[in-house]
Amino acid sequence: MKKNIQPEGIVGWSARIIGILFAAFVSIFAVDVFSEGYDLQDTVYALFMHLIPTFAIILILILSWRREWLGGLAFLLLGVFYAFTKWGKIDWSGFAIISIPLFTLAILFFIAWYQRRHPQV
Repeated sequence: MKKNIQPEGIVGWSARIIGILFAAFVSIFAVDVFSEGYDLQDTVYALFMHLIPTFAIILILILSWRREWLGGLAFLLLGVFYAFTKWGKIDWSGFAIISIPLFTLAILFFIAWYQRRHPQV
């Protein structure tokens, strides 16, 4: 019998869809490099540097597609890391915009992992 590797239920799909939307949202912040007046090489470099968080989110999503516990742990650690590195440097709204989705994704992935391990009969 083949093991089911697709996400099951609304929680599993919600975690993945919200993760994809969050990656798209974070990548919007990279657009400001085009208004800086850099030459082509510096613009490409700055764009790459600004997209590193997006690449990290996409990598976590890829790795956690089959292993939800990994997504839960990674998004939790990413949220804690963001909170500690930005503490006292940004307003509370900055935490709300970035940290709340990260912690929400962590919770959703942990719930999806629990549901996969304990299927209801």
